[in-house]
Amino acid sequence: MAENSAFKSFRNTPSDFMDEALGGLVAAHPYAEWHEEGFIGLLTNDGQSDDSEERVAVISGGGSGHEPMHAGFVGPGMLDAACPGLLFTSPNAVQITAATEWADRGRGVVQVVKNYTGDVMNFTVAANSTNTEVKQVIVADDVATEIDNDDSPGRRGTGATIIVEKIAGAAAARGNDLEAVASIAQRAADQSRSMAVALEAGHLPTSGRKTFDLDEGEIEVGVGIHGEPGVERRSTSDKEPSAKALVQELLEGITQSLDDADVETADAQVLLFVNGLGGTSELELDLVFGEAVAQLADRGITVHRGIRGTLVTSLNMAGISLTVTVLDEELTELLDAETDAPAWPAVAVSPRYSPARMVDDVEQPEDGDENPWLTAFVERLQESFDDLTELDRVARDGDFGQNLEAAFGDLQTPLKGSDTALLAFFAHRMLVRAGGTSGAVFGTFFREMAEAFEGADVDSRKADASEFATALADGLSRGVEAVTDLGGAKEGDNTLIDALAPAAAAAKEIDDATSIDEVLQHVFDPAVAGAKSTRGMQAKKGRASYIGESAAEVPDPGAIATTWLFGKAPVDEF
Repeated sequence: MAENSAFKSFRNTPSDFMDEALGGLVAAHPYAEWHEEGFIGLLTNDGQSDDSEERVAVISGGGSGHEPMHAGFVGPGMLDAACPGLLFTSPNAVQITAATEWADRGRGVVQVVKNYTGDVMNFTVAANSTNTEVKQVIVADDVATEIDNDDSPGRRGTGATIIVEKIAGAAAARGNDLEAVASIAQRAADQSRSMAVALEAGHLPTSGRKTFDLDEGEIEVGVGIHGEPGVERRSTSDKEPSAKALVQELLEGITQSLDDADVETADAQVLLFVNGLGGTSELELDLVFGEAVAQLADRGITVHRGIRGTLVTSLNMAGISLTVTVLDEELTELLDAETDAPAWPAVAVSPRYSPARMVDDVEQPEDGDENPWLTAFVERLQESFDDLTELDRVARDGDFGQNLEAAFGDLQTPLKGSDTALLAFFAHRMLVRAGGTSGAVFGTFFREMAEAFEGADVDSRKADASEFATALADGLSRGVEAVTDLGGAKEGDNTLIDALAPAAAAAKEIDDATSIDEVLQHVFDPAVAGAKSTRGMQAKKGRASYIGESAAEVPDPGAIATTWLFGKAPVDEF
């Protein structure tokens, strides 16, 4: 592990990191063989070097830190060899020359080269140092560095590289000659554009330092895959940009660049590639993919093929890149061709996007007079979702307030309807919308409460205190029993039972209350005492029980929420 650094990495010694990491990569790779000259070569299924077939070979390479590019794409139907450099450093010409000569199957070698100065120089030196017939394909897709200046190196090679590698590998596998493979691959490169945004910098496992400087509250629009600056470094202190706005900005740059290059995007069919830069969750990539599909459709551009994955990384940078490749029939055919390269993802065919919303057609009860008791409960919840989530986060779980918000956040107050109708509705909402442990537990509790009030034919809007107290005591007792049967929780286990059980016991003792408010107050005080007792308890049930002693310093948020069925006490009083 890294020591005495701001960032942690899995490593032994920095000097051995690359050798050991590449060794592990090869060990886990089904088609890889390490060559001591400094490259990874393709093996056949029988473990022998793939030297039997006379065909065009395709190789690529670049600095390490972008995995699975390039080594993950070594495989039948894609790359024959990949040359890994040091972290964010081009491979040297000796490596590339050795890989080029080894890969030659008698019909020449196509080198797929990202448009970075070091990569272009070293691949060119290698091409000029060998008797192997070589054609180069230059990938220059990053519109953030598209500068109309003869002294500029032009667009960087980024996400489109793996698309070009796939096209070239498929063309070689079907038997095209060297000129044709290079020409088709270059067409794919020329019809591709990419742009990226970083939310946070990554860090180098060899040093523990950030890969580039990006202050808290800043994002980099147009960032390169090594953290190089792009279009703008922007503060988010005033307003964090939405995914929709960022996707729109990236697509605007991409489509404008394609149009300026006379690659027609209007009414085009394209490949959309949404790529994670190493530290972005799969769910975020899913969201961005859907957003990009929808926005391209709004522009009159059809996503004919779609790819989403963490494939061209910048170590562990939190960010995404978008790549758009304008397709034709041949490029689509080659994109769809089979490959066994382990990192090549499943390709979506003609994806269509709409939010995956669950349909819940059970409507909030609206009949009858207002229900003050249950209205007060819901309003207490609605005022405290964030507080409950934060309390749960401190206990290392973190979803409780969000679950309650999913169930109760959109309810309109004041509530109307009988106790039975509203409690049954609460049960439905918790079971259907909240999910998780809290959804099952509170859904079960409210269901038992609803059945108790229905069986007693009691409604707090018109019942006398004695009738209400009897129904409440029955409902709470049934709730304690059902929740205990469901998960095994009992008093002292740091759950809502620690508030619910004292409330049930107190309700059974009521025999002289003169109002429903008096009944609720009589139950409220022991419920609060029970909830307060959970501070300092070791959780024995529920997800907090997995955490250990770190969860014991805060009161149980479920117990707190339970007390609000009877009265009001702010979170900070527990």
